[in-house]
Amino acid sequence: MANIGTWRSITQVGTTEPFELQVSRGQIQGHSVVTIAGYNSNVDTTWAMITPVGTLSYAATALQMTVSSSSANDTSAGTGARTVVVNGLDANYAVISETVTLNGQTAVTMTNSFLRVNSIVVATAGSGLENAGIIYVGSGTVTSGVPATIYNVIQAGFNTTTSSQYTIPAGYTGYLTVARIGLAQDAGTTLITARTRFVGTTGLAMTGPIIVANNGISTIDFQYPIAIPEKVRLQGEAIGGAVDNEAAGFFEIVLVKNAD
Repeated sequence: MANIGTWRSITQVGTTEPFELQVSRGQIQGHSVVTIAGYNSNVDTTWAMITPVGTLSYAATALQMTVSSSSANDTSAGTGARTVVVNGLDANYAVISETVTLNGQTAVTMTNSFLRVNSIVVATAGSGLENAGIIYVGSGTVTSGVPATIYNVIQAGFNTTTSSQYTIPAGYTGYLTVARIGLAQDAGTTLITARTRFVGTTGLAMTGPIIVANNGISTIDFQYPIAIPEKVRLQGEAIGGAVDNEAAGFFEIVLVKNAD
């Protein structure tokens, strides 16, 4: 069959394709998909965010944050990550992005002022093809690549953010369609509890779906997706009945532009 100008994802005799596929292909105006994945390998008996560093901070006002790595190999000519793209929100919760050339454990100050950091992605790397150390976006004094205040991270070797959190940009509503939580223990039979939290601009946090498990994975496919208003942050958290637990969190959100 001849190419008629573009590849189509429809049956040869049909005239439609799944709405979800059209959104992923960017064919539905004002709609986009956000996937969030993170993990925490050291969940103890207090609530912790599902991030490699346990808890992230959130700036009260937009500021020029720094980017650094725990490894000297993550630098402009190193074997690890060389450049990263930081995606987030400005003072008005509008989407902004900046590409940063790494300098190992030495902090690089960004040009733009960020209020929230939604993701970090390795754009280029050396022969190792991945970030050699933990990459941090933060502020304050940086010691061996670790800033005093941490806003988001990439775990070593992952090339993309490993934190289960995301703030909805201004002018959009997020619809939570899937929540998947994996909980495990190195040893023991105590329960681990995970929860989703929705944090507004005042800091007030509302608790969403709660999952309790002992070494298992739970998935919630929302028949009626949960609407998350603009500027609200979604985050996954976990707590163990005993120490030394692990938690992984995955969320899928459809962003829909609000009517003008």
